[in-house]
Amino acid sequence: MGQRGKANNLLAGVNACVEAMKEGREIERLFIKKGTRSETLSEMMSMARERGIPISYVPIEKLDRLTRVNHQGVVGVASLIEYGILEDLIPFLYEQGKDPLILVLDRVTDVRNFGAICRTAECMGVDAVVIPDKEAAQVNVEAMKTSAGALNRIPVCRVQDLKKSIRFLQNSGLKVVAASEKGSEAVYKTDLIGPLTVVMGSEEDGVSDALIRTADLLLSIPMPGKTDSLNVSVAAGMFLYEVARQRGLSTK
Repeated sequence: MGQRGKANNLLAGVNACVEAMKEGREIERLFIKKGTRSETLSEMMSMARERGIPISYVPIEKLDRLTRVNHQGVVGVASLIEYGILEDLIPFLYEQGKDPLILVLDRVTDVRNFGAICRTAECMGVDAVVIPDKEAAQVNVEAMKTSAGALNRIPVCRVQDLKKSIRFLQNSGLKVVAASEKGSEAVYKTDLIGPLTVVMGSEEDGVSDALIRTADLLLSIPMPGKTDSLNVSVAAGMFLYEVARQRGLSTK
């Protein structure tokens, strides 16, 4: 009962999803047809909650668009990467003698933006990208393609609570700067050397108020033109280039 869909990261059926979780596979999200109930489904949902896997209840039409395989009202999206553990990564970076550079993406949901940001992040020496387990782009084939392979080279940490994770980073000695048009200080006028976390916000409304209040500094990108905002991927590139410039750009 249940099998892989045509896309190599789709899991069709309850049993396929349960077996994947038991095998330790990373699951991006579970899509369940509204109103579906069964004992096996309850077991699957319990396992998903323990692992922090997002669950979406959707019309059957949504599932039928995802796969033509008999899905029995359940489709899982398996990740194409293995997620890192932020709490393990930071001590490891310090042990390597590095000043950690972490990029936090707050509700960036467009897979092409996400892939492009990860590509830039890897090029600019970012040590890890942190995303929330909800309201985040899926690490799917399109994201992998847009990243030009960077998602195979840079750790991605998926966390349940971005605010809590930022507090952890601050307690670990990282300064947290958030990109915001509300920032009174320009990014290029700020000291960005040393352990650092850069927070970029969603395509719709930027960094959330909760994370703005948590950040140590709000930084802006001066824009002499009349358009009042940048694409998040472009803005991330400008921020990260400035960090790399201050740290001393070098070729590999």
